[in-house]
Amino acid sequence: MSLTITSSDFAHMGEIPLVHTCDGQDTSPKLSWSGVPNGVSSLAMIVDDPDAPDPAAPKTTWIHWVLYNMAPDSCGLTSAAQLPPGTREGLNDWKRIGYAGPCPPVGTHRYFFKLYALDITLPDLGTPTKADLEKAMIGHVVAQTELIGLYRRG
Repeated sequence: MSLTITSSDFAHMGEIPLVHTCDGQDTSPKLSWSGVPNGVSSLAMIVDDPDAPDPAAPKTTWIHWVLYNMAPDSCGLTSAAQLPPGTREGLNDWKRIGYAGPCPPVGTHRYFFKLYALDITLPDLGTPTKADLEKAMIGHVVAQTELIGLYRRG
């Protein structure tokens, strides 16, 4: 069984509902995962948008959420307010800790919810950026998967 991530709020390559965006309540979608390999010590997740600012001419990847040290026996996230015990959060590109939903300036953007199974529990990284977390994960990723959602404003 391989590592998989799904959402009851949107299908892979489907539209992310308004409630999970800056145009709604900006709450994180419900996420579920399965197939965590044996021997995994922790899970990490990065949510980003590689289409910023314009999908026709992307210039940067915008970071929406950075999570690490989630328990390997956790089955998902019901909300950003109810993270599994021990979960740590990093900085998004709004320089805030926590989830910040889709808020594209133009066009339909893709939002990648990337889940990583690690063979270690990471040390306290403070409030890491995506780059800090990726650096700390080097050589420790046992499995990974992703879920992609789409969003276009009004």
